[in-house]
Amino acid sequence: MPLVRVDIQQNPDPDFAKRIGEHIYAALRSCIDVPEHDNFQILTEHDSQHFVYDPQYLGIQRSDGVVFIQITISEGRTVEKKQLLFKTIAESLHTQLAVRLEDVFINLVEVKKENWSFGNGIAQYVT
Repeated sequence: MPLVRVDIQQNPDPDFAKRIGEHIYAALRSCIDVPEHDNFQILTEHDSQHFVYDPQYLGIQRSDGVVFIQITISEGRTVEKKQLLFKTIAESLHTQLAVRLEDVFINLVEVKKENWSFGNGIAQYVT
């Protein structure tokens, strides 16, 4: 069960953040075998005063179009699957939404399965 958070600067296109989320979900399904309907996202737009980033950290030249993506998932995927996920998301956002590759910032957070409750106050993955 991934929980996806996307943060961008305010965009004139009211559907832009939602379209980013759609591409991320497609990549999650194809790269790390996320099942259908397992789609939980928080999409947030910020004004420039509440959106801080370093424009050249690690020699990567970022712009105001930077997209912060944080994905919380259950642990257990291989490094190769994670790398494929990062690449697929970045390339999809670049080719489909004209987001610069340099502006795709992804943070993957892995947690143990017992740390999820999908509702009803129950840890559904605990057996």
